[in-house]
Amino acid sequence: MNQIVDKQQLLDAPTEEYMNDDQLAFFKTLLTDLKKKTMLHIEEMKVQLSDPPEINDDVDRAQYEEDSRIGLRILDRERKLIIKIDKSLRRITEGDFGYCKETGEPIGIPRLLIRPISEYCADVKQVNEGKERHFQRERK
Repeated sequence: MNQIVDKQQLLDAPTEEYMNDDQLAFFKTLLTDLKKKTMLHIEEMKVQLSDPPEINDDVDRAQYEEDSRIGLRILDRERKLIIKIDKSLRRITEGDFGYCKETGEPIGIPRLLIRPISEYCADVKQVNEGKERHFQRERK
């Protein structure tokens, strides 16, 4: 098989070739690039947050504090994303990337292109999210 260089080639690949070496190489590159971009963004955000401007106006201070709070939430989410990317890269190495952790069924190329850190097929994810919503409603 030819090396996969774009998403369309990946989508056009026969289903019997699911998660072959070329597809795994594509996702490894995709995940590695995503990790580099995320780490760069984390560093940029840290620099931005560590160098607050001089603020004399209460409204500006409140806006800066709100922006900082949002920035910290983004940093936390991106830190968690790095962990998930590392897990996905490890799954590539171990040979179970692209397969649902619960059912063992293929997650599917379209879903992995949208969310390459997916660990569950869409059906299982939907059921799990439904359980989470139900649990959260019971706690209220």
